[in-house]
Formats: sequence, structure tokens, C-alpha cells
Amino acid sequence: MTVESTAAHKPRRSAGTRKSPSTKPELVQLLTPEGKRVKNAEYDKYVADITPEELRGLYRDMVLTRRFDAEATSLQRQGELGLWASLLGQEAAQIGSGRALRDDDYVFPTYREHGVAWCRGVDPTNLLGMFRGVNNGGWDPNSNNFHLYTIVIGSQTLHATGYAMGVAKDGADSAVIAYFGDGASSQGDVAESFTFSAVYNAPVVFFCQNNQWAISEPTERQTRVPLYQRAQGFGFPGVRVDGNDVLASLAVTKWALERARAGEGPTLVEAYTYRMGAHTTSDDPSKYRADEEREAWEAKDPILRLRRYLEAANHADEGFFAELESESEALGRRVREAVRAMPDPDRFAIFEHAYADGHALVDEERAGFAAYQASFADGEGA
Repeated sequence: MTVESTAAHKPRRSAGTRKSPSTKPELVQLLTPEGKRVKNAEYDKYVADITPEELRGLYRDMVLTRRFDAEATSLQRQGELGLWASLLGQEAAQIGSGRALRDDDYVFPTYREHGVAWCRGVDPTNLLGMFRGVNNGGWDPNSNNFHLYTIVIGSQTLHATGYAMGVAKDGADSAVIAYFGDGASSQGDVAESFTFSAVYNAPVVFFCQNNQWAISEPTERQTRVPLYQRAQGFGFPGVRVDGNDVLASLAVTKWALERARAGEGPTLVEAYTYRMGAHTTSDDPSKYRADEEREAWEAKDPILRLRRYLEAANHADEGFFAELESESEALGRRVREAVRAMPDPDRFAIFEHAYADGHALVDEERAGFAAYQASFADGEGA
């Protein structure tokens, strides 16, 4: 383990680390940052029949997801949530892949897939209830084929692989998708998932959102090759897609899901994107990354990119954008009102299920905590 000097406070990418090979990785892109449509012989067919209405739908999904995310961040700052993991900047990867799914496909998320949850019909207020501490997710995973959020890094890839193996044994033609980040790609659970899915030809898509930072560690400190190339060592294909391009994310995910359903086994999709905000609301990214880097990625904003395309192609007018702005405001109000109407978490619930039959130490800790809470009513704990 490298111990860094506490005096080194300037944000930086890495120092003294080995660089990845100089060969530029292939990147699937259908929309440039300027909103221009580019052709791709392999993936164009997966979005060839997309209609202007569907394009507007993708734009609406991203705008409303971002608004929800911004409201959640504000609510946490106001003390209404314990924590929030923002998706700011990753909307295209999540909405594109989420809209590629069929209803009978099954999703295993981490804790940042708010856009995918939106696509699966999960009420956003359920997500906020979990981060407020009043529920463990608040939705039935089988109602939306969207599993509960997973906080343990990388473990959901094993769950997804096992579920996909079961799907194959049942003879179903549905697929499974597992979301994780670049940081989780270094976990042993992910490597085991790759091994089992390859050996058993499981119908699973591994969707890695490479947002460049595993909290404060840049990607180049975790790998010597682009992440999508890791799939080669396990015997299945990997592809890197522009994760800020919702059309490319949609097309590549459709391709990977079709492979899975056809019995061709797993695929690793690396959505090359960027986390514009903090890792969570407990994080300060200014301590480890430069403003210039963030500003460069802001120029590749996924929402602005699609808006430019819609306007240039005359697929949307000012009336559409104005109506969407009103809908965004209404969503923000609904989210704020719903969260503030939620009960406070039960402070003593943490002691209830530590042991099946109770434990003297837990009883002692509960009594100590009760006394601590009571001190506030007496003014002693202030």
C-alpha cells in the first residue's frame, strides 16, 4: 500500500503509476458531443427504427432523472436524507441501457442506478426512503424485475450470475444485467462472476459504468488495460461505449442482451463516462481531482448532446422543452413533499435483529443508547 504525504493536497490524477498501453481503445459512438449523428456499421441497426417520439422520450428520461437526483442532493444537504449517491453525468449510460431492457429481463443494480430504476418503473420516493433510513428499498424486486440496491461493492454481480444460470436452466429467453462501477471491477466477486458466467455460458450482461473515479482513486491505478479488455481473459466479448451518448448506450446494450437471449453467453459493456459530482454527499472531490478535468467532461454533457441533435433534426420544438421544464418542476415538488412527509427512522430498530434470540451485550448497548437519547430531552446532550 502506498502512503501519500499529508501535505500533498493538490488534486491530481496519479503519480508514479504505470500507464495503460498507448493504443487508443475503440469507442462506440453514435452521437458526438456536438450532437451530430455518426454512422456505425455494426450498431446502427439497433437504433435504425427509433422514432422522434422515442428520442424525445430518452431526453425526457434523462432530464427528469437529473432533476430527481438534484432534489435528492438538496434534501440530503437539508438534513432530510442520511446520504445520497449522485448519478450526475451518467444519465445517458443508465437511460440508454435501461430502455434497452425487456420487461422480463432482470436487473441487479448497485446504489447509483437511479436512472435504471426510473426506466423500470420504481417510484423515486422509494429510493429516497432507503437513504432516509425508513425502509430497506421500499419496492418488491419481482414487481419490476429490479433488485434492491446493493451497498456491498461488487457482490451483486455474483447474484446476477447465479440468477442468469437459473434462467438458462429454466429454458427462458430473458436476460440478466448487472451494474457496477470501475472501482467494483477490482473486487474478487466480479472476477468470480466473470469466471462462472463464462464457464456456464450464462445469459448475463455486465454493465460497468466507468466514471473515472473509485471515490478518490483514478482508473489507471486499478488497471493497466481498458476495463472492457478484461473480458478477453475470461473468454467472452467486451466493448467500450461512449457512456455520455444515450443512443450508443442503447444500441450496444441491445446487442449484448440479444447475445445473451440467443444463448451466446455473457458480455462486458464498459460505459465510458464521468461522475460530475461527488462520489456521495459525504465526499469532497475537490481534494483529489482538478476543476479542468470536470470542465472538460461538462462539455460532453449527455443531455445537452441529445438536445442539440433533437433541435438540429427538428425533432423537438420550444413547446416540448417548456412543457418538460414544467414537468421537471412538478417532479421536484412531489419528491420534496413526499420525503418531508416520511417518518423519522426508528433509532432503535438497529438493535432488533442483531441476534435471533437476543444478546446481553446488545441489551446493554440498547440501554446505553436510550440513555443517550434521553439526555437530549433533558438538555444534557446538546
